[in-house]
Amino acid sequence: DKVQSVRERLSEVVDPEIGMHIIQLGLVRDIQIENDMARLKMILTTPFCPYGPAMIEMTKAKAVEGLNMPVTIEMGMEMWDFSMMEDPSALDWGLYA
Repeated sequence: DKVQSVRERLSEVVDPEIGMHIIQLGLVRDIQIENDMARLKMILTTPFCPYGPAMIEMTKAKAVEGLNMPVTIEMGMEMWDFSMMEDPSALDWGLYA
C-alpha cells in the first residue's frame, strides 16, 4: 500500500534536463522504513547536477506525502547510467531518425 503511494508521489519529481521522472530514471535506489521513519537513498544523473538541490528537496517532500512519515534523504555515491532506468528504451535522445 505504501509502496504504490510513495511511487506515485515520487513519479511527480521530474529531472528538468532529461524530462523524465526519478522513478523512470532509477534515481531512487532504496527506501527503508524503521521505527515510523523512512530513509530514502537516491543518486543524481550527474554529480554536479545544477538542479540537484531542488530535486532532493522535492523528492523529500513527495516521499513524506506518499509515506505520511518523516523521511531522510541519503545520497548514494554510485554513478548513474542508462542500465538503472526502468525502461532504457524509453529514453529518446534523438540520435536516430
